[in-house]
Amino acid sequence: MADEKPNGSGAPGGPPAGDRLTYEDSGVDYDRIDPLKVLAQRAARATGANLERAGAHTGVREVAASRGESAYVVDIGDAYLASITECLGTKALVADAMREVQAESGVSRVSGPPVSKALGRTWYDHIAQDTIATAVNDLVTVGARPLSIHAYWAAGSSDWFDDTERMNDLVDGWKAACNVLGVAWGGGETPCLTGVVEEGAIDLAASCVGIIRPKSRLTLGEDLAAGDAIVLLESSGIHANGLTLARKLSERLPAGYATVMPGGRKYGEALLDPTVLYPPVTEAAFEAGIGLRYIANITGHGWRKIMRHPGPFTYRITEVPPVPEVLQFMVEETRQTAEEAYGSLNMGAGFALFVRPEDGDAAVACAEAQGIRAWVAGVVEDGPRQVVMEPLGVTLSGESLALRD
Repeated sequence: MADEKPNGSGAPGGPPAGDRLTYEDSGVDYDRIDPLKVLAQRAARATGANLERAGAHTGVREVAASRGESAYVVDIGDAYLASITECLGTKALVADAMREVQAESGVSRVSGPPVSKALGRTWYDHIAQDTIATAVNDLVTVGARPLSIHAYWAAGSSDWFDDTERMNDLVDGWKAACNVLGVAWGGGETPCLTGVVEEGAIDLAASCVGIIRPKSRLTLGEDLAAGDAIVLLESSGIHANGLTLARKLSERLPAGYATVMPGGRKYGEALLDPTVLYPPVTEAAFEAGIGLRYIANITGHGWRKIMRHPGPFTYRITEVPPVPEVLQFMVEETRQTAEEAYGSLNMGAGFALFVRPEDGDAAVACAEAQGIRAWVAGVVEDGPRQVVMEPLGVTLSGESLALRD
């Protein structure tokens, strides 16, 4: 890795170690979590034989190359089906905390005149979109069009369901996100898990099924090659990854989530900006005939996800998108290095399209037609598996992303 340097993207160089707060300090250590994923992949791969045996009767077979990707794919004959299950994480805890902050200040919404209520805005309309986005943004990376979504809402006690405003916002936000995506909300599960989920909290997750038709839309990276363009799509903020670190940081801030950032917004409010829904961009790209070689959702592991493809490629980044204020604020307050920040947070880029060299500008146009900024940010090269961020003087090595068996 090159020496860290201060830069205009909100990732300062090496600060005094005693002032720093890392993702591992907050309780999330991918080096300890990822081995379970690899262990599960090994066991899961062996079960593919079950589907193979059943194929004589069902006509369904797995696409083995999809194992290790963001969604699992099966061949149903004239099309492929893809599926995924994802969990929101701890962002709902930030929503609950910000509701109390607003209640203490006597307002129930971000703008407009104060409204007298016992509690402030719930933010669960945003939380609903975040949860759905964790699933659908993974699903479309294999070329799928989302069809249906199922909800998993596990509360720590029955008391959670007594808050009708919060409950209605969750339902309305979930429905609204489904309508944006053009998918059916198929159902779900709402268990009360006393003793498993903390009292007063809720664990939110979503599963999604999508179809890949025509089958030529299947995008697993077989055609990825040196010279392909890397197109990065903007994020709206922290999205749903890094919230454990964000929550830990709030404990160190003078006013917690109510701390006002330099731009004038409260820290907690900015954390709750909803995750971008990227399926409209991939759909537009397929319809436009853009040569999509590979697709990556930049979530946990940050920009290391750019090298999710298992091949021996170097991903050379020549343009770094601007960093949302909330992420810049987090990096400065936690005193993280650029390598740490870009290795765990999205830092302004929530999604990556790898396209034929001649399709870079067209991919950008597709994204911007959907209201999402995008950049031809770099190029794929033959070489060691790594992400080289030239503007920052930082290299993320392939050894730092161990998601595959």
